[in-house]
Amino acid sequence: MGVTIYLFVLLGKWLDGKFNNGDKLYIIIMTLLGVAVSLYAVLKQVNRINNDE
Repeated sequence: MGVTIYLFVLLGKWLDGKFNNGDKLYIIIMTLLGVAVSLYAVLKQVNRINNDE
């Protein structure tokens, strides 16, 4: 989960550097997207574990 969020933050930093965005909009968007993707993956695993029991 942490690795996914970290990779999305790095992508946001790269996008901010490439497009020269002063308000760090891409870091914020990518961080929130990384959290959403991580939560989706965790919830999917929890549902799979609960269905196996």
